[in-house]
Amino acid sequence: MSRVVILVMDSGGVGALPDAAAFGDAPGANTIGNTIRALGGLQLPTLDSLGLAAILNQSDRSSQASGQGQGVQPRARYGRLRERSQGKDTITGHWEMMGIVTEIPFPTYPHGFPQDVMDRFTAIAGKLPLGNEPASGTEIIQRLGEEHQKTGRPILYTSADSVFQVACHEQTVPLQQLYAWCEAAREVLKPPHNVNRVIARPFLGSPGAYQRTANRRDYALEPPPMLLDELAKSGGPVHAIGKISDIYCGRGVTSSERTADNLEGMARTREALARMDHGLVFTNLNDFDSKYGHRRDVRGYGRALEQLDAKLRGLLSNLQEGDRLLITADHGCDPTAPGTDHTREYVPLLDYGCEHGDAGVLEGLGTIGAIVRTTLVSGAAAR
Repeated sequence: MSRVVILVMDSGGVGALPDAAAFGDAPGANTIGNTIRALGGLQLPTLDSLGLAAILNQSDRSSQASGQGQGVQPRARYGRLRERSQGKDTITGHWEMMGIVTEIPFPTYPHGFPQDVMDRFTAIAGKLPLGNEPASGTEIIQRLGEEHQKTGRPILYTSADSVFQVACHEQTVPLQQLYAWCEAAREVLKPPHNVNRVIARPFLGSPGAYQRTANRRDYALEPPPMLLDELAKSGGPVHAIGKISDIYCGRGVTSSERTADNLEGMARTREALARMDHGLVFTNLNDFDSKYGHRRDVRGYGRALEQLDAKLRGLLSNLQEGDRLLITADHGCDPTAPGTDHTREYVPLLDYGCEHGDAGVLEGLGTIGAIVRTTLVSGAAAR
């Protein structure tokens, strides 16, 4: 009876892809490598022992320049995954892991949403939204939060990704009302405006001191047939942690729980392992992206990496013979890069529980799903 754990370091890229310029990225993006270099090194003994330092040394030698992981012999299979899909966002990356290659990019709105979309959402909310522009979520709530509270008008914004984000103060617009607006927006955002995610972004606080809360909800497009559907047919449990269930619209997920931060995500992962004797635990660690990558907080990103490393030691101790731990990412979000957007990067593969060694560069994030299928679906059929 096998178990697989997937840990997604949301935005944990390891070097710019050859086509990064076509996605508007400046040269040299390397989310984890540049973070390590900017901070003069990090204490990541567990990640380095699984092969992270070796990946970074191959990528651009940024870790070598800071002495990261010198002399460490990896005890896992390690490599870099080259994304096949046309995108650099959460949905595109996670979908590809489960076998969905996005060949036509999802629409983006660098000048805000067009009038027909605005009219539809105004009808849903009963009020003309504020904003309607690409923006940092933390910045726009500080700028428009007070007017939102005075008028009740929702704050609408997007980014370089295909997202329709609605921010409301929890004491001005009740959470269930915000969720209902976003669910209705999801229903009307159809081609050509098939935005890949509608995101509810609640916040609290007072003018000048607003803070987003953990009550975020993501409403994604319904994915095409994928590996999680196969897992459901094979009867194996899939426990989703963080925003995983939202990303796949709950398809193939037998149980799920939301988390407030990375530390809770790691705690819930260990708890899930303790009660499961087979199946998949699929965890997204979102702090890297939302709290540090987009905010270009290098120190915060480095601290989060060290916290993950410390928690990984305990997780490894919970693994049994036949278990597989896969650590990867969905895209990059280099905190040393200009702007606040994602970066088009290779993502790491740290594959613990099989023969160790250098896997090199592998084609597609679907490599993750292929490992899961071999371990769980094929194994279940053989039994």
